[in-house]
Amino acid sequence: MSYSILICDDSALARKQMARSLPAALNADITFATHGLEALALLEQNSYQLMFLDLTMPELDGFGTLEAMQSNNDSTPVVVVSGDIQPKARERVIALGAKAFIQKPISQTDLNAVIREILEPPTQPRLVTPISIELPVLRRRDIYMEVANVSIGRAADALARHFDVFVQLPLPNVNIFEVSELHMALRDLADNSQVSGVCQGFSGEGIAGEALVLLSDSSVSDLKKLMQVPAESVELEELELLMDVSNILVGSFLNGLGEQAEVRFFQSAPVLLGQHIPIDSIIESTAGSFKKTMTFEVSYNIEGTSIRCDLLFMFVDESLPLLDHKLAYLMEDF
Repeated sequence: MSYSILICDDSALARKQMARSLPAALNADITFATHGLEALALLEQNSYQLMFLDLTMPELDGFGTLEAMQSNNDSTPVVVVSGDIQPKARERVIALGAKAFIQKPISQTDLNAVIREILEPPTQPRLVTPISIELPVLRRRDIYMEVANVSIGRAADALARHFDVFVQLPLPNVNIFEVSELHMALRDLADNSQVSGVCQGFSGEGIAGEALVLLSDSSVSDLKKLMQVPAESVELEELELLMDVSNILVGSFLNGLGEQAEVRFFQSAPVLLGQHIPIDSIIESTAGSFKKTMTFEVSYNIEGTSIRCDLLFMFVDESLPLLDHKLAYLMEDF
């Protein structure tokens, strides 16, 4: 006997980790999907005893997939496995019918407990022939995308808890940029609007870089309303708000990255690059910092508002071999 299981996640690393983590006793017959639309098509054609579902995916995310399954009266048991760990995300997926929520990176103990709760174990010991599964082939970019995904989820969770909001979490972008390409990316982020920018340096075991937090003027205005800061308040109160947002996002991201890379990161105090200024002024502040950099970039949006906060982590060239070494264990079979 085998158990038919559907694993839906856009990350090749996450799919491989989940497949490798399933107990051998299940003799799991695994099918993979890379986004919600693909999973829904598979569900129309096949029956599965259990489905593992990511939240942050292209084409159709996990929330939309659960909503579609409800509309289709699909009763397949779903366990959400996600880096988006904010309380309101957990509440929403359970309300949409998910049986359980496991945060990334997955804990074997948590996974085993959920499987025992949902699937009935065989009543008699049996000899089984293991089913051959073709696992995803990993690339370096797959590793960094999933590591970034978990880390930005930690940052979103901290922001959501601090302001009691729901943060809409898109897929991160991971790129290696020449300095000119980085400046072009910054201009695209700002979309020609005035911005306020805060920079924080960080380092740990030779891995170093800078984090950049950008807020458009409209975002700053809405953030002040959210926090009930008086409209006539002085610039100092707005500055404190910017510094708070930067510390929350940068600190929690680095904690998430540090957990996965087993590195303790230290961050410098946030430095104001400017308030209500053109993005070119921010770019001038970053000029000369790097020749080439690997960047993790994500735009956080707070639901029900026009607040958008862009977060970029820029790692210096010399850090990349060290970070590769720290994350090499994710490339290994386990």
